[in-house]
Amino acid sequence: MTQTAILRFCCFSLLPFLTLNNLHGQAAIRQATFRSDAQMVLVPVTVTDHNAKTITGLRAEDFSVLDNGTPQQIVSFTSEDAPSSIGLVMDVSGSMRSAHRIATGVANAFLGTANPEDEFMLLTVSTEPEATARFSTDIAALKELIESTKPEGMTALIDTVYLGLNRMRKARQPRRAMLIFSDGMDNHSRYSESELMRVALEADAQIYAIIMNTTSGGTISPGVPFRPTLAAKPWDQARQRQGPSMLEKLSDKTGGLHFHVRNESEANDAAMKAGRALRDEYVIGYQAPQTGNIGKWHRVRIKSREPRMNVYARDGYYSR
Repeated sequence: MTQTAILRFCCFSLLPFLTLNNLHGQAAIRQATFRSDAQMVLVPVTVTDHNAKTITGLRAEDFSVLDNGTPQQIVSFTSEDAPSSIGLVMDVSGSMRSAHRIATGVANAFLGTANPEDEFMLLTVSTEPEATARFSTDIAALKELIESTKPEGMTALIDTVYLGLNRMRKARQPRRAMLIFSDGMDNHSRYSESELMRVALEADAQIYAIIMNTTSGGTISPGVPFRPTLAAKPWDQARQRQGPSMLEKLSDKTGGLHFHVRNESEANDAAMKAGRALRDEYVIGYQAPQTGNIGKWHRVRIKSREPRMNVYARDGYYSR
């Protein structure tokens, strides 16, 4: 078989379909005979227990796949840790001023789970989105950049995530992800939530969100139990909920995880769980149904045949 370039295998990348006899593990996914009449959908899947700890050791027969409600035969299945290209999105706007030290700890905890071949890009959320570092494998330099950030300005969260997803197109590794640490508030973005959601659904990247709980627009101090403010007006409460809800939706629809945290300990624990989830995910492949409609949305559901497990995967994909 002719050796091809390394094929992207994350977030519903569509690859030419191989016959079942040729699909054997990771190597088979990276070698393909190109055909125009059939394609394969590859779905990254994370499985956790009730404590959000990832479950390993599952097999293809432990899962079932539905594409637009129709059961599909799994024709490839891998569970190997592979190098990733990861965008770190740190909210350093004024609303996160008191949580800046926590943000630094989150980044360090997540970097501690990295694959030696991972590459990272740092994006900061403030009045204007800024990519302070292009993709690099230099972890020490990245940590220095994180330490040098200063919290200030307005919050253009949506614009920053939008920028990060577009920069993902230049990533070197086939597996791609984004980790966001923020309270979810946005008061300075030009793009809308719906525009961001469209880009996220089309991007080959899973989004993990660590959401810092806030009160009255300000981040709580480390170690202080979270209590919703009794003084907040109904419209203030709705606005405070809108941002976290957007981050939840981004992670749910892209197959990532989201965590609500109240202090430094919970934030660091969430970062390590997100890192392990990325390392321990499965990739399930099946032949794409032949609909003949380019650009049609396909709703995908991945289920585990084992009880008491939480399965996370993208909602679907657009046929190409």
